[in-house]
Amino acid sequence: MPYSFCASIALVFALALVLAGTCTQPVSGHQHHRHAFSPSLESIVALPTLSINSVPIAVREGWMRRANAALAELASPCTFSAFASVIVNHTASDAGELVCIGVNSNVNTGPYKFTPKQAQAAFADLSLYTNAESCPMCASAIRWSGFREYIYGTSIATLISLGWAQIRIPSIDVFERSFDLPNPSRLIAGVLTNETDPFFSWQFDPSAPCPAGCARVGATCRLVEAAGGA
Repeated sequence: MPYSFCASIALVFALALVLAGTCTQPVSGHQHHRHAFSPSLESIVALPTLSINSVPIAVREGWMRRANAALAELASPCTFSAFASVIVNHTASDAGELVCIGVNSNVNTGPYKFTPKQAQAAFADLSLYTNAESCPMCASAIRWSGFREYIYGTSIATLISLGWAQIRIPSIDVFERSFDLPNPSRLIAGVLTNETDPFFSWQFDPSAPCPAGCARVGATCRLVEAAGGA
């Protein structure tokens, strides 16, 4: 069966995602105890401001903004499930080369049609950016696909604190248990959260501001032109 790169985004957002699906500061059980424990080394991820794999943070932030922008292009900046993603080839140039974009959807496919073998080989050079941490199913799909990198913005822990129902298994837990798989993937967490978090903060909080270009209409946010006509 033909394989679509952007169909993987639909996976990544099968959604929770992506595209909810779609991320992580791990939610550690020891937070509930009175005494402190040292965090497991396996659960520690590199700071998002570092130049991992020689990619500067400014470049990564640019691609995360591109993921956020996909909402306005393919859906709406105030769509309820505001999970979005881009797939980038950082091995093609210093700035990275866009492969495709996607938002929370399980029906659309992209222009790239490959056999599973061809897709598996291509994934090893590609980085998947998503504005929110993937659910454990999608994180597993990312790991099985063998992406070179998986970069997310808003964490599952933050989504939970904002009212989103999530399976409380962070991506780092999936990755640390996948060392038997080929094509190791690098997980980079918490990129540009000051810009990704607002896309997920208004849905369950009537006092929270709407994303740029949107306005409150009752309990929801709508595009300004739509809100004006309501």
